[in-house]
Amino acid sequence: QVRLVESGGGLVQAGGSLRLSCVASGSFFSILDMSWYRQAPGNQRELVASIYANGRTRYGDSVKDRFRISRVNINHTMYLQMNDLRPEDTAVYYCKMNVDFEVGYHNHWGQGTLVTVSS
Repeated sequence: QVRLVESGGGLVQAGGSLRLSCVASGSFFSILDMSWYRQAPGNQRELVASIYANGRTRYGDSVKDRFRISRVNINHTMYLQMNDLRPEDTAVYYCKMNVDFEVGYHNHWGQGTLVTVSS
């Protein structure tokens, strides 16, 4: 069983910052790619950022130069530093990790953490 737990969401004013965390626990070999997604009411879930096992990163166009994704492999933890937040960043943020069980790999999702940006 693998469990992902997000934290760090909350209410912030426009222009402010938040840092989200996602920690994986359970029995597995390693974690391959890690990603943050978000879903605003009435919208589809969209990719915010990804970080791969080799450290390469990828960002959605709307968050480039404002958000930064990072990971600490030994702690099975991923972070999302969000700066210069805007009201349109308001959404539930989900972490996703591609977990390697040696005999195969499988995506796992967290339960989501709400980020609300007031204008």
